Amino acid sequence: MKQTVIWSIILIAVLVILAGVVTYAGFFFYGVAIKRAPKEFLSKTPDLKVDPPVAGASWGEGKDWVARHDLDKVELISEDGLKLQGYFIASEQAKGRTVIVAHGYSGKAKDMGAYAKLYYEKLGYNVLLPDARGHGESAGNYIGFGWPERRDYLQWIHYVMERTGPQAQIVLHGVSMGGATVLTTSGESLPSQVKAIVADCAFSSVKAQLAYQLKRMYRLPSFPFVQIASLVTRLKAGYFFGEASAMKQVGKAKVPILFIHGDADTFVPYEMMDELYEACNSPKQKYTVAGAGHGLAYDTDKGEYARKVTSFVNQYVKSSP
Repeated sequence: MKQTVIWSIILIAVLVILAGVVTYAGFFFYGVAIKRAPKEFLSKTPDLKVDPPVAGASWGEGKDWVARHDLDKVELISEDGLKLQGYFIASEQAKGRTVIVAHGYSGKAKDMGAYAKLYYEKLGYNVLLPDARGHGESAGNYIGFGWPERRDYLQWIHYVMERTGPQAQIVLHGVSMGGATVLTTSGESLPSQVKAIVADCAFSSVKAQLAYQLKRMYRLPSFPFVQIASLVTRLKAGYFFGEASAMKQVGKAKVPILFIHGDADTFVPYEMMDELYEACNSPKQKYTVAGAGHGLAYDTDKGEYARKVTSFVNQYVKSSP
């Protein structure tokens, strides 16, 4: 009888300890992945290293291009009270045509200069570069991975419509987390002024991406760590990982979507593009960039990238109102 009691106490103690470890891990992974803070692990991630160095879209020509242009700083207040900041670059050729460019995880609006240059110089568009919540000059103490940002993008879309008038024609273009942002936005009720979406190296869902990274970085299974971190995220940031699914959203999309991904991307697995493409029920195309790592599709083949994007958006955006 005494042995049974002893073993019961030991079992309870072990379970309590395991519960504490898992709970601690949930808060730890929230701090690593979701909480607004410098993401030093990115600089140590082999998947993101480029060897030899490439003239980076964000850090080379894009940075210089942004620095040469006057940026009209604009602000809006999100539905949940956060002050969000963006930068508008007006083109005399635009006639209402505007691209909203979404940056990636731990980035900022001004990183997206090369994509802004493509639309501004080649296509004659206005450009809006928003800082996502929790990034750049926008408020917020967490990263939404594109899920709460979809509601922010509805507001940015309406800002563009108010600014450019009834002739507005809008394209959404996002890279990495920005790609997931524009895809989650695609499943919302969008005004007819949104004509096309371009998603470059987007992940299929927050849950799938974090489970993949948990295994890659820590050699840990997704269960129960992703589930506990998801619960912590719901308490601190207002969303569960399971609901933050670009794949579910593209299934509801009506706007045409171009999916882009490098086949050498191991940070957001290349296979996720096919999953997203198959789930999408709106007019769609996909473009694979051979040999491109994560976020490097444009750098790897700038000419073809520009041709593919131009050809796609020109199918749906009129050159004159």
